[in-house]
Formats: sequence, C-alpha cells, structure tokens
Amino acid sequence: MSFSSKVKEELYRHVSPARHCQLAELAAIIHFSGSIGAEKKGIFLKIHAENALVVRKSFTLLQKTFNISTETQVCQEEQQTGFFCRIEDQELVLKILQGIKFLDGTGKLNAAPGGGSDGLRAPVSRLLIKNSCCQRAFLRGAFLAAGSMSDPVKGYHLEMVCSRESQARQLQEILAEFEIEGRIVQRKKYFVVYVKEGSGISDFLNVTEAHVALMEFENSRVVREVRNTVNRRVNCETANITKTVTAAARQLDDILLLQEKYGFEKLPASLRQMAEVRLEHPDAPLKELGMYLDPPVGKSGVNHRLRKLCELADAIRS
Repeated sequence: MSFSSKVKEELYRHVSPARHCQLAELAAIIHFSGSIGAEKKGIFLKIHAENALVVRKSFTLLQKTFNISTETQVCQEEQQTGFFCRIEDQELVLKILQGIKFLDGTGKLNAAPGGGSDGLRAPVSRLLIKNSCCQRAFLRGAFLAAGSMSDPVKGYHLEMVCSRESQARQLQEILAEFEIEGRIVQRKKYFVVYVKEGSGISDFLNVTEAHVALMEFENSRVVREVRNTVNRRVNCETANITKTVTAAARQLDDILLLQEKYGFEKLPASLRQMAEVRLEHPDAPLKELGMYLDPPVGKSGVNHRLRKLCELADAIRS
C-alpha cells in the first residue's frame, strides 16, 4: 500500500463527533466528487469516485447527518469504472444541499465567482467552515476526494486537484489559516494546490488528524535528513581531500623541478627547508608541515613559502 493510500485509510476511519464537522467534511466530498443530474422524474445527487473509501466515507457521513442509508455500487460511465452513490429522492437531495449550504436563499445553487451557476464547484459557504475544527474536517474530505501524497522516502509532495480555480483559491486560503503555504499551478484544464515543504506536509497531516501517518512521515523525514547531512559531509570531506592531494602533487612537481634545474643550495634557507620538508612528507597537510619546520611555522606561513616555491618554478618553466 502506498503512503498516500495509508493516509486516506486513516482519514476514512476518522469521523468527527460533532455534526457541524461532519457536514463540513461531507461538503468537501460532494464539492470535489459530487454532481447533480436531471431525469424525467427530477434531479438526483451522485457522488462518484475511483477510490472506494471516498464513497464509503460519504455513506457514513450521510447516515450520521441525515440518517440516509445506501449501498456501494460499481458502475461503468464514460469508460471509467468507479464507486458511486446516487440519491434520487427530491426532498432528500434538497435537504442535503441545504444542510451543506450549497443553496442560496432562493433555493438555487450558489453562484460562481463573477455570476452564474457552477454546479457544485462554486466556493463552499464560509458559514460552513468558519470554525477551525470544521476547516480541519473540510481539508480531510478534500484530500480524500481529490488529494494524493508522495512517499516521504522519495520526496515531499502533497497535492489536491481542483476543476475550478475558485476551488483551488479557497483551499489555499484554508491552508493559510493553519500557516501552511499552498501553491497553485495549472495542469491542463485542472488547478492543482500543492505543498512541497516537509514541514508543511507534516502540519497538514497534523491538521487533518492523521496522527499515525504523521509519525511515519516524521520518521522518514528524520532518516532522510540525517542521510542528506551525512552525504553532504562526505562530499565536502572528499572535495577537501581531492583539493589537498592535487595541491600537494603540484607542489612536489615544482620542488623536484627546482631541485633539478635550479638547485636547493641557491634557495633562501626558509624556502630550502620548506622544500626538503615537503619532499619528506608528501601527504601531510599544511598545518602538519609547519610543525616539522625549525622553528615551527603556522599554516599561513607554510602556504606563503610553498607559493613562493611555485612562483619560482613557474618562472623557470617560462
């Protein structure tokens, strides 16, 4: 089972005890996975999803909030198999839409931004999610219906796919209420709200009360960060060693050239001693080389003398 599936499994099992939170979560599921259709005998409400957990959770919430019972079914629509529930009772449909505040004062669906009806995709009423607990429930339903999350071992990425920009903007605003930075990107005809930071995803799991998944995520996060820290240090040490070896090899070449073409006896005493010590200790770092000199010299002094030897060797080459 993927990590995203584990999160959804935990969210599916979590049911808020308060009815107003149940309504908020149900509103999120219908907002992202619901649709309204019309037949000769009237309108019907349908919740359709590829993940059975979404429909099962909607059944649970419908039963607790409106005392409606139904069964899970499998259907073939537009060449896509999925799970759905369908409510055809006109009075029940209106009762549900009124309960989750999808209808305005005249009994019509809420207007979309800029005017006109947008089905069930118009922003959810702020009255329904004015409380922090209801916002948590709404995010829980939104992730169940439209969300996914990558395995934290591989990377940090959480996203919720919206069919309207207004949906994405509202999700972004709700996330901001919990100080979670959600960004929006358009992907073909959809608008995706995503979180890339590990701390933001951790906060999201905490907000939606997926505490078991949160512990697993944090464990993976700690292991990954420790591994990255170790890799950075190893790379840094490797780079330093490579740099030291390369510099020492060049210094040895320059000193051997001076010994052959110029002669150590012509060098000043300090440079002659430096050249002899480097030949005796070809792998020693600068600080250690300074300890072999008489009198001992610091790292900067050793570097200065070696640079003088290199400049003299370059002059002989030219």
